[in-house]
Amino acid sequence: MFIYNVKINGSKTFKTFFIGIVILVIIIVGIVSFKVFQGANNSTTSSSCLPQNKVTKLTAHNYTNVLKTVHDNIDSYVGCQINFTGYVYRVMDLNENQFILARDMIISSNFQSVVVGFLCECENAKDFEDDSWIELTGKITKGNYHGDMPIVKVTEMKKVDKPNDEFVYPPDESYIPTSGVL
Repeated sequence: MFIYNVKINGSKTFKTFFIGIVILVIIIVGIVSFKVFQGANNSTTSSSCLPQNKVTKLTAHNYTNVLKTVHDNIDSYVGCQINFTGYVYRVMDLNENQFILARDMIISSNFQSVVVGFLCECENAKDFEDDSWIELTGKITKGNYHGDMPIVKVTEMKKVDKPNDEFVYPPDESYIPTSGVL
């Protein structure tokens, strides 16, 4: 009969366990960091803007993602062309040739909303009444309205009927602030 006498040193066991956990955490942090930076590098190695001749269509589904992305990275989107629908909204301190092409963004489950949109400029801005729905195409520029602001210089604009999907929703989980592409 064989008898083994095993002595367990509690201090040494704890140290080994602790070192193992630390190594595991370092590996996980390394993998996550790699994926985050790799994703950021992929977005910056693609073009910083859409091709100048391509027009990006904004819909109710991508509206706030694009709006937030452009506001966060104005310089990356200067010169890009966008096309979207909204209603004319004016505040008191806008110039005569300015308006906001706005949408109502739902912020709660009981349909409370806030107005969001792009500041737009065109010569015939005063020809369009407040709350009239229009579709416009324009080029993003950098301007100043209480600080740096993307301003859409309108190239085409026409009146349209109110769309069925008139509301937009907050940016979703697919919104990546480091993205360089609309």
